[in-house]
Amino acid sequence: MLIAFVLFYLALNLAVGWWASKKVHTTQDFVLAGRNLPFALAAMVTFATWFGSETILGAPREFVHGGVMAIIEEPLGAALGLIIAGGIYARKLYALQVLTFSDYFRQRFGSFSEKLSAVVMVPSYFGWISAQLVALGLTLHLLLPISTEWGIVLGALLVMTYTLLGGMWSISITDFVHNIILILGLAFLCFLLFQQHPNLAAAVEKQPADFFRFTPSDRDAVSWLKYLAAWITIGLGSIPQQDIFQRVMSAKSARVASTASFSAGIMYLSVAILPLLIAFMGVSLYPSLMEEDMLLIPHLVMKFTPTSMQILFLGALLSALLSTTSGAILAPASVLGENLIKPYMCHPSDKKVLFMIRLSVIGVTMVCIYMAIKRQNIFELVGESSAFGLVSLFLPLNAGLWWKKASPVGSHLSMILGLVVWAYFQFIAPDAIPSIWFGLAASLLGLLLGTYAWPNPPKAVE
Repeated sequence: MLIAFVLFYLALNLAVGWWASKKVHTTQDFVLAGRNLPFALAAMVTFATWFGSETILGAPREFVHGGVMAIIEEPLGAALGLIIAGGIYARKLYALQVLTFSDYFRQRFGSFSEKLSAVVMVPSYFGWISAQLVALGLTLHLLLPISTEWGIVLGALLVMTYTLLGGMWSISITDFVHNIILILGLAFLCFLLFQQHPNLAAAVEKQPADFFRFTPSDRDAVSWLKYLAAWITIGLGSIPQQDIFQRVMSAKSARVASTASFSAGIMYLSVAILPLLIAFMGVSLYPSLMEEDMLLIPHLVMKFTPTSMQILFLGALLSALLSTTSGAILAPASVLGENLIKPYMCHPSDKKVLFMIRLSVIGVTMVCIYMAIKRQNIFELVGESSAFGLVSLFLPLNAGLWWKKASPVGSHLSMILGLVVWAYFQFIAPDAIPSIWFGLAASLLGLLLGTYAWPNPPKAVE
């Protein structure tokens, strides 16, 4: 029965992709769903941006082992990012009428800034996408008589196909269906465990004193820098990223873009609590689950719940992974086709650019399949992707939006120095202080140095 359900569910996604392909006529249709999504679809597709492997598989495990302090980055920081995007950035960015973030950098700082931001942005997604594919492969391995590697390939080809057909239209419609199944599945599982639990209050009282602590117990500067880094890695680093940008910009108006993103952040925070509660009640009822790694909740479901609950939960898990992966693949493919390939095309008609973006979807998927099969550590893959945007693009984006004096050279130096210094302290000379602080400091220094040493030329007086 489980196998039949999985096969039907996967086929349903392909059918939706085929139907959505009829709505795609231009590049804007493919990348931004024609900027025509109503509030419900816009909110759902934005909510699904990161609700994937870390939220359902990674964060619950971290929570039962480390308490609240272990989940600051995900899901709390991720929810913060969506709320900030809706409250501060959505209206201003929506008015720019661009397809990608790199288009914005071209408008504000010139073509070199466009290409530099694209070169930084595209590879930053590979680890994140690969992590989703690993989780998808593990899930399909649990459900079907196939290896994890073949699960990775099957899941990737499925997501690639329906994304290839309908782009953001496919993603928006499938995300709407996925999220309904996701919320129902998690809510029913949480309710089932709550009914089974004899005394939840006693389980809460048994936890260590600092388990529910929201701030560091140590008062030294390094502890607080680590704490703040956990909040801003996704909370601010997600702002200049193409995946959230294209989901927010797909709304039918600036007001819808803003309210949908803000609402998605609140919904993300609310729904993300469910996997944490499920894991907490699960290990309280079945202590042996503490030994499980990334599959704590799937093993809980497969071992201790009826078949109907297994179908509902695994549908929810597949929904979350498919939603996150599809948007994550489209994001770098859009930047690759629009900002790195299009400038070198002879007479780039909209039809040709759309073809190149679709070709880029295939290319990105193939690279990520290879990475996922070679390196199946989800946290390691995600960790290498999460800080790219924060240390290289966040300050140039904000300088361009809010500081008229910011110059192209300042933008270039900010991107380059931020990324290089962060990489040095992340991989070569790790320090007790999180590497993103060194990267941000270097990015700020590059922005100021470049702007004041090579300012914008004065405007000609007519």
